[in-house]
Amino acid sequence: MRTRETSVPGFDRLGDIDAANVVRCARTLLRRPLLHAASQDGDLLGMIYRHREVLRELFATLLGYRLVIRRRYARLYKSGPSRDATRAVPTLTPRGYAYVALTLAALTGCGKQVLLSRLIDDVRGAAVEAGITIDDEPGERRALATALRHLVALGVLTETEGTVGPLAGDATAEALITVDTDLLGQLVTGPLSEADGPQRLVELASGSAGVHAATVEQAVRRRLVEDPVVHYRDLPDSQANWLRRHRAGETRLLERYFGIVAESRSEGIATTDPQDYLNDTSFPGSSTVARVAQLAIPRLLDGSAAREGDHRHPVAREDFGRVCGELLERYPAAWSRRAIEDPESLVTMVVDLLRRVGVLIPHESGDPEWWLLSPSAHRWLPIPDGEPAPAERETEPPAETAVPDLALFDYPEGEPAR
Repeated sequence: MRTRETSVPGFDRLGDIDAANVVRCARTLLRRPLLHAASQDGDLLGMIYRHREVLRELFATLLGYRLVIRRRYARLYKSGPSRDATRAVPTLTPRGYAYVALTLAALTGCGKQVLLSRLIDDVRGAAVEAGITIDDEPGERRALATALRHLVALGVLTETEGTVGPLAGDATAEALITVDTDLLGQLVTGPLSEADGPQRLVELASGSAGVHAATVEQAVRRRLVEDPVVHYRDLPDSQANWLRRHRAGETRLLERYFGIVAESRSEGIATTDPQDYLNDTSFPGSSTVARVAQLAIPRLLDGSAAREGDHRHPVAREDFGRVCGELLERYPAAWSRRAIEDPESLVTMVVDLLRRVGVLIPHESGDPEWWLLSPSAHRWLPIPDGEPAPAERETEPPAETAVPDLALFDYPEGEPAR
């Protein structure tokens, strides 16, 4: 029995040029959920506004996301917090995130402009009201300055006179800050009026409860659009069963509406962006960390047996240390001086990189010294350059061979990595 694939009628009625423009706008909003004229890719606001009805329909139908579009800005309300620590803003520590929340609370009552010193006082007042202890130590000031710079980058704050940067080292730093109250009102994902406490707000923001909860297919598509690798075993049974039945149609849908290419295999689905625009982290790469990580993958796979069921390979931090140490020792001239002088730091960065590209996940035991390598690691096995054929011999074309059935991302020897 054939199943009817999900479609977006407004999109399907567009000509080729307009359809390509809508896909470009949708990709931009996925990459930059809060877009304004001064932000990167802000020049697309005119096009986004022109196609606003189709874009709203597309995101609501396929992902269950709410999209607000005005002439000055566009805000895509994506699903909120998850347990994936790799998706956080790199510059913000947990303390920095706390200061972002406190600053948003303080900004709601300060009007269009505020002095930095007044804003700091209001932030401290909000902290007292929330039962959070803060002081004027340098570490606290750095966290607050980082939170304020993040809000400046989002366009919520504008440094009209002076800057917030000196606050990190100078408690007396002063600046005049202009507040974009329109963007401020669009920043929080969860509907504040429906939340009776912090936990409820997190549930509403994540789309896991209430009227904003996604359907099964929308929840699955959110994972496919946002995560580089989705394993069936990591999904609830209802979502895993649905994806197995509809994976062919979903791979076509992802490419048609978002320009994302999906590889469907026995253990799950991996997605890539050929234009490298939606990828949080480019991999493989040319840096020392990226090259060591790719060269470490086959050694780590060979050094441990895949588990039955999910085909993941348990690896310990000492395995990373051993493999990275061997690579540093064998090819000392190939790496940066920092890697040679601080191999422990290199191991930490390699682990972090593989986590961010979806290859490595924490072990279910909770032991911080153990990890699980996804079978998708086979996608990045390095292929060495072959030896040139002797000059006196002609290279014969390879014989045609049948293509074997592949398990998830287990490529036969010699197939190029993607």
